[in-house]
Amino acid sequence: MKQLEKFNQNYKVQVHIPIQWGDMDAFNHVNNVMYFKYFESVRIAYFERVGIMKSHSDTTGAPILAETTCRYKLPLNFPDSILVGTKVIENHSHGFLMEYAIYSNKLKKITTIGTGRIVLLNYKTHEKIKVNSSLLKKIEELQK
Repeated sequence: MKQLEKFNQNYKVQVHIPIQWGDMDAFNHVNNVMYFKYFESVRIAYFERVGIMKSHSDTTGAPILAETTCRYKLPLNFPDSILVGTKVIENHSHGFLMEYAIYSNKLKKITTIGTGRIVLLNYKTHEKIKVNSSLLKKIEELQK
């Protein structure tokens, strides 16, 4: 239970996802592509919590995934359900770096760690947009 408590403390934004049979590949474990879909689900949940989806929905800019990584520590299999958590670990002038973690309810362990570099981009000019202080404050408040 210790790992779950630590997970809950470290990752304030989480999504619960049941692993589907179709998530697995021919080697009987979750295919690597699925991990990035899991990360996307929690990333969008985070954006919704801090209002970034709403604040950019009526403008020409939006958060863009510029780079992503995934470190597979233990394989996931069906049947299982996972908690996918995220937090911002670095702020930058035009974006931030997120960390992701996947906790397996069946294995009772963190199985996967990843990152995503987010850049705010103006779609019309293709230029980066500076992160405003309001968004930084929301991120800080959320992660307390």
